[in-house]
Amino acid sequence: MVFIDANTPFSPTIIDLPQLKEGELLVRNHYATICASDLHTFYGRRKSCGHSILGHEIIGTITALAGKGVLDYFGNPLKKGDKITWSVYAYDPQSPTSRKGFPQKSEALYKYGHEQMNEAYKLNGGFSSHCHLREGTTIFKLPYSLTEKEAAPLNCTHATIAGALRLAGNLKGKNVLVNGVGMLGLSACAMAKEKGAAQVWAQDLHPDKLAFSKSFGADHTILFKDLESKILTKPYGKIDIIIETSGVPEAMEKCIQLLGIGGTMILVGAVFPQRDLLVNAEHLVRNLLTIKGLHNYIPQDLASAIDFLSTAKRKYPFESLVGKEFALEELDSAFEAGNEGRYYRVGIKP
Repeated sequence: MVFIDANTPFSPTIIDLPQLKEGELLVRNHYATICASDLHTFYGRRKSCGHSILGHEIIGTITALAGKGVLDYFGNPLKKGDKITWSVYAYDPQSPTSRKGFPQKSEALYKYGHEQMNEAYKLNGGFSSHCHLREGTTIFKLPYSLTEKEAAPLNCTHATIAGALRLAGNLKGKNVLVNGVGMLGLSACAMAKEKGAAQVWAQDLHPDKLAFSKSFGADHTILFKDLESKILTKPYGKIDIIIETSGVPEAMEKCIQLLGIGGTMILVGAVFPQRDLLVNAEHLVRNLLTIKGLHNYIPQDLASAIDFLSTAKRKYPFESLVGKEFALEELDSAFEAGNEGRYYRVGIKP
């Protein structure tokens, strides 16, 4: 189902299966979920190329490999029939930026679900029957204990939060605030809890989302308007770590004031055009504060996310986050349902 332009119906298209080059794979897509970035692209809220196949939260099985010794992230050989997920991008590990430790920003990065179709690479997204994986894609075998609904968002939502918590450092005994409890925020609540946070606070504008966050490990919930009065009340004290998923300037500015001495805020939600933040440098300096940004993630983060979900699925209702499912040919209706905002994720079954 080809994306042509914003607010334009998807185009059903028959595409020949590719001739694989050395180190490439062909995957039959089993399941994909509609991410918020897919919705932003389709409804014109962000710029993206037309004539592409959207969808990057994907799982599938290998149907063909080119060359011998195609390996997964851990160095294990891959074979036909393996159930896998993969990083949202392919990269060159020898590129200058990759060698600095930022593969997600490497030169000539190729992002699944975001690239324009060309003669060599057409099947490059989740909203199709197959996906053509390039060399330089980090691949993970999936535990069969994970359902399709649980596993599909791994290589976007959960891997991004795993990266955010990696940047945050040791969470044991810390007070953590998760600002915004959409899909990213719920993942952050559960992951912070599993990493030993003393108290997990969930903050949002919507009472129903806050109530739901309790089932994902939030100890306390706060409406945005009540933020300072609740968080600064003893015995909890100020916040050590903030995971900011909303991307709203007003929210980010308010959260900075809640950090205690030596606190850290990780920004993951600010991925759309917005005004500059108003930040007082003296406040940062005197309170020894750190602000970091994360866009996408490194392969290690996806490995951490898979490990986390394999264990935590027994504690938190991740499968329930997919609120509705559609067949691939119903993709237009699926996007309408996703844009209504009633579901954390909408599932697509090719």
